[in-house]
Amino acid sequence: MGNRKLKNSELPRLSEEEFKAAQKTPLLIVLDNIRSLNNIGSVFRTADAFLVEKIYLCGITAKPPHKDIHKTALGATETVAWEYAENTLDVVQRLKSENIQVLAIEQAEKAVMLDEFSPLPSQKYAVIFGNEVKGVSQPVVDASDEVLEIPQLGTKHSLNISVSAGVVVWDLFSKLKALTQD
Repeated sequence: MGNRKLKNSELPRLSEEEFKAAQKTPLLIVLDNIRSLNNIGSVFRTADAFLVEKIYLCGITAKPPHKDIHKTALGATETVAWEYAENTLDVVQRLKSENIQVLAIEQAEKAVMLDEFSPLPSQKYAVIFGNEVKGVSQPVVDASDEVLEIPQLGTKHSLNISVSAGVVVWDLFSKLKALTQD
C-alpha cells in the first residue's frame, strides 16, 4: 500500500512572497492573441507550477483581473509576473534584443521536434503560443529564432493551447533543470 494521497495542507507550497523571491526557470511565455479566458488562466497555473519568469499577454489576449481567468488560474495571476503588450512582434523584437532565444510553438516547415530540442546552459528562452484557431501568426513565426513542434502521432495533430503549454513548459523545465545539475 503506502500510497496515501496527500492533503492540500501537506503539500510544500510556497507563499506568494516566497514564490516572488524564488529563483525562476529561465523561461518566458508569450501568448499571441489567445481568445479563451480559461486557456489564459490555465497557462498562468502552469507558469506558477514550474516557476516561469514572466508571461506576456499580447493582442486580444485578456489580462487579469477577470473572473474567468481567475477561475482556472486559482491565484497564479498573483504570483506569476505578467505584462500586456498590444503587438506580439514588438515583444519578440525586445526579447531578441535582450539575447533571449525566441521559440514559436507551431507546426511549420523546418520545425524542430520538441523531443529533439536541446536547450543550452545559461540561455534564457521565450516560448510563443498562438491563437486557438490560427496559431502563432506568420510574421511572429518569421521573427522567431526557431520553431518547435510537439510531435503528435494520432489523427488530429491539434492540441488545446493550455495542453501545449503544459507539454512544452514541462519539457523545457526538465531539460533546463538537468543542465543545472550536471
